[in-house]
Amino acid sequence: MPNHPPSSSSPPPPETANADPASRYRGLVASCDRERLELQRKDGVIVAIRLLAFLAFVALAAAAWKTSLPAIWMIGPGALYAVAAVVHSRVFARRRLVDVATSLWNDGVARIEDRWTDSGDRGERFQAAAESHLFAADLDLYGRGGLFPLLSVARTPIGQATLAEWLEVPATVSQIRDRQSAVRELAPRLELRLELALAARTIQETVKEEALSAWAINTPTGLPAKLTTMRTTFALLGAASVATLAGWLAGAVSGWPFVAVLALGWLWSRRWRDVLDAIANNVDRRANELATLAAALRLLEREPFTSPALQALRASAESKGGLASQRIDRLRRLVEVLDGRHNQFGALFYGAVQATPQLTLAIEAWRRQNGQDVVAWMKAVGQLEALVSLGTFAFENPTYPFPEIRDDVAPSYSGEALGHPLIPRNRRVENDVNLGGDTPRRLLIVSGSNMSGKSTFLRTIGVNAVLALAGAPVCARRLSLSPLTIASTLRINDSLQEGKSRFYAELTRLKQVVDRAGQTPPVLFLLDEILHGTNSHDRRIGAEAIIRGLLSRGAIGLVTTHDLALAQVAETLGPQADNVHFEDHLEGGVMTFDYRVKAGIVRKSNALALMRAVGLGVDEPT
Repeated sequence: MPNHPPSSSSPPPPETANADPASRYRGLVASCDRERLELQRKDGVIVAIRLLAFLAFVALAAAAWKTSLPAIWMIGPGALYAVAAVVHSRVFARRRLVDVATSLWNDGVARIEDRWTDSGDRGERFQAAAESHLFAADLDLYGRGGLFPLLSVARTPIGQATLAEWLEVPATVSQIRDRQSAVRELAPRLELRLELALAARTIQETVKEEALSAWAINTPTGLPAKLTTMRTTFALLGAASVATLAGWLAGAVSGWPFVAVLALGWLWSRRWRDVLDAIANNVDRRANELATLAAALRLLEREPFTSPALQALRASAESKGGLASQRIDRLRRLVEVLDGRHNQFGALFYGAVQATPQLTLAIEAWRRQNGQDVVAWMKAVGQLEALVSLGTFAFENPTYPFPEIRDDVAPSYSGEALGHPLIPRNRRVENDVNLGGDTPRRLLIVSGSNMSGKSTFLRTIGVNAVLALAGAPVCARRLSLSPLTIASTLRINDSLQEGKSRFYAELTRLKQVVDRAGQTPPVLFLLDEILHGTNSHDRRIGAEAIIRGLLSRGAIGLVTTHDLALAQVAETLGPQADNVHFEDHLEGGVMTFDYRVKAGIVRKSNALALMRAVGLGVDEPT
């Protein structure tokens, strides 16, 4: 495979160059389809040419064998076959690029059209840890229909892990602003996205990141801390071998000095044979992996980035040792020369001049000089993939704004027309919310029936906070917030294995939320049906105590409840708290909802009417 992926030289069709994202993608898919047909035609022609050239070569070879036909005639079909093979390999490479591009653009259309939930990487490997996370499971970061599969176009494990970390760990204000700038720059860069996808796909197929990282940073046992003495000794022995051999061949000395030097070299190399053999046998795979990684690093090196985050990534591929790709090329050349030891004649020469230990030690010296940078290079590729994922999200949702991150106010969260990005556009309902900052209100108590939208409202607030604090645009008309730590109790379950009830599991999580409050950054708490596993009397006392404790520690947030007695807590907190509610309507035995937040406490319940509608025969007591 060439060092650079084949360029996607075909520009988008003129009629789609400034179109909406879905139309742009469809235009690119149509362009790919046309090119695929042309490549298939070329493939057929080249196959025919190769077959004819091969048959002509065989026929001329037979004729030259049986007749006086000059063998030189075989050069023509042989050369034609060789040229056709080279062209054929380029057609294959181009077809691979077209296939990757088609998949990339079709996936984009599926996300825009809300057909993405059954495709892509769902981040299952992060789900186990997410269960104990303060909000990852509650806000559906992973799994079918989760935020991670919606966002991720990363193909390498380190790119996926980087994106997952950004979603789980809120960034600092400066990091968020740097990422926003980078995401804006990357959003329209479809060509870069395609080339990175091709390079990352190759990395995913060939690079074992943990093994490569371990090789890069771990010094083989048995070697001294400094290699200077070893390398000098092997170099002197090699030079002495050449000198004594030359003297012998010239007749100046006998062959015994050469034999003596060989014996000394054999004894010295035997002293280090096991560790040097281990280095030489292990480096082949690592060098191939690094050469593959270099394809992505070249993208960083060549792109004229302007945003600080992307410039920092490009700088991580550069150092006083030169560009990362150039340094990897030096290693590859050492490995290629070392491979000569497998040749029979090469083995004799390498053994005579101590070339194998000298090359092996040069490779170990390269690893010691560049090993820590290898880890940084992999991280840089992972961060680039994560930023490209956020850039793709921005490109595909051009109406989503970047939030304003405020570090000049008290804890705050203020949004207009907030929607849940995981809910299809045709079913999404948007609401406003305003907490903290320049207003005294720091708590909303949300009442309403089941299915009315309370939990979805909390998830909407939470998932947009996740996007904002990761550096991505948000599903809203406007969002302004301060740095926050999200903590929630939206999906608490019991555990038969651990012998824990749902109520005990909720108390455990609430203890985590309260303990986290008071630290920096402040907590945004999202507590769903707080303490609903106990009686109304204990629930009101306990919930009020927890809420007051959170507010006293500088937290802001929302609490949902069915219990209207709990909604009265807002009255005891004065301007710090407000009640809002969701309504339901029973029409013809069918419960309907508008999912709109309204001020005040819910004043009616249709639960009994709904019970009667489904035939439960509930009567009012007399």
